[in-house]
Amino acid sequence: MERVIKINGNDLTIEDVVAVARFGAKVEIDENQKAAILTSRQYVEDALANGQAIYGINTGFGKFSTVSISEEQLDLLQKNLIYSDACGVGEPFDTEVVRAMMILRANAVCKGFSGVLMTTIECLVNMLNAGVHPIVRSKGSVGSSGDLCPLAHMVLPMMGEGEAEYKGEVLSGKEAMQRAGVETIVLKAKEGLALINGTQAMMGNAVLAVYDAEKLLKQADIVSSLTVDSLEGIIDAYDERIQIIRPHQGQIDVAENMRRLLEDSKRVTRQGEKRMQDAYSLRCIPQVHGASRLAFEYVKKTVETEINSVTDNPLIFPGENGACISGGNFHGQPIAIAMDTLGILASEIANISERRIEKLVNPALSHGLPAFLVKHGGINDGFMIPQYVAAALVSENKVLAHPACVDSIPTSANQEDHVSMGTIGARKARTIINHAQHVISIELLCGAQAADFGETNSLGKGSIEAYKLLREKVDFMENDVIFYPDMDKAFELVESGKLLDRVEQAVGKLK
Repeated sequence: MERVIKINGNDLTIEDVVAVARFGAKVEIDENQKAAILTSRQYVEDALANGQAIYGINTGFGKFSTVSISEEQLDLLQKNLIYSDACGVGEPFDTEVVRAMMILRANAVCKGFSGVLMTTIECLVNMLNAGVHPIVRSKGSVGSSGDLCPLAHMVLPMMGEGEAEYKGEVLSGKEAMQRAGVETIVLKAKEGLALINGTQAMMGNAVLAVYDAEKLLKQADIVSSLTVDSLEGIIDAYDERIQIIRPHQGQIDVAENMRRLLEDSKRVTRQGEKRMQDAYSLRCIPQVHGASRLAFEYVKKTVETEINSVTDNPLIFPGENGACISGGNFHGQPIAIAMDTLGILASEIANISERRIEKLVNPALSHGLPAFLVKHGGINDGFMIPQYVAAALVSENKVLAHPACVDSIPTSANQEDHVSMGTIGARKARTIINHAQHVISIELLCGAQAADFGETNSLGKGSIEAYKLLREKVDFMENDVIFYPDMDKAFELVESGKLLDRVEQAVGKLK
């Protein structure tokens, strides 16, 4: 049965957004929310009829807020706003990001504080359901006054303008809408501003990044357990007694995961059995992975809150003491700081993974494994160069992890004198997560290769499932092969979350 996500501005989840953005679920406006949408719009109509001056409705925008707009020019004002703001540069956002932007914006205006027409929200929903995806250039937002530039590109096809992708073909916005049978709209007073004055471009990236990062964190534990097993690591470091006297929840959870993943292993060792201590990249997995998890919980909570927040300006508060109030909910700072944090925590997951890769391939560190995990070294390079790739990705992540939110360049003649750069941070976070997925998948390849130099049936309860899943796709490397196809196969297991699904079937849900 086809999944349908109902939007009302109140209870949309990360999983709901991903279902629509990535997996094509349909969208409906919650019938119970329509009265609030209509009431909000009626306030706008009444204010215009009464001659009330309201920012962005019958005034100019930004520094032009002191310029009054005549009644006969109100629609032109909204159209010109979209035209002037659709000035993005760079490669277009991925389709899944655009779809996330669309459902997030529709959800926000459904809440009933934005003053848009029902037909406008229905247009966005119909585009999603028909598969009309605006071409949204990815660069040009400073992350305050909303994501004006990318959201304007999103709105253009609603007006029969700009460009959109439909059934794999990039068309003019007008033709895409016609082919899909979706009615275009004429923006009325307040609507252009309501559609682009929000954080949905950074949030489209943020929601997908958080969804992928949550799987990455668990899969980092899984892959590291295979490495520990293959290196005959010391399991004592994950003893519960160590964790509870430094009771950071992330650390406690990772250590529990490691114990469960390594349960029944005959390859792990005890303290002093073969060596007294392991290197930090093995011994401190709970502390390092756990710290990233603590930061992730803050990031996830922030994104979950923003999904159902109203982020445009001015805001409509209808009712007996109705008001239209200008504020700052469009400012992306909460998401900007969260996305910079997400980039940093994911970068560290890749950082320690690369160190474990080095331990696996370096004969000075790998406790008797052959150099670069190949039997006939010299004629074969083995896993030498994949470690280079991991090092390159980790190094690039260190550059990307520099926070974007600490910078601000004033805009609109200094009316908008502090901006968040949150969309830059969100784009960077997605790139860092992608790099981290690649690094983890390289560690998975190395860990499985190392495991084959011992008894694979003696691996732990979870690590053996990681090993078996990879071996269904990638063979033991006896001699050098063209490497990238195997790397792609390992990456797909991590990116898709198949690795997590397989291991959880064996050990239960991981923390």
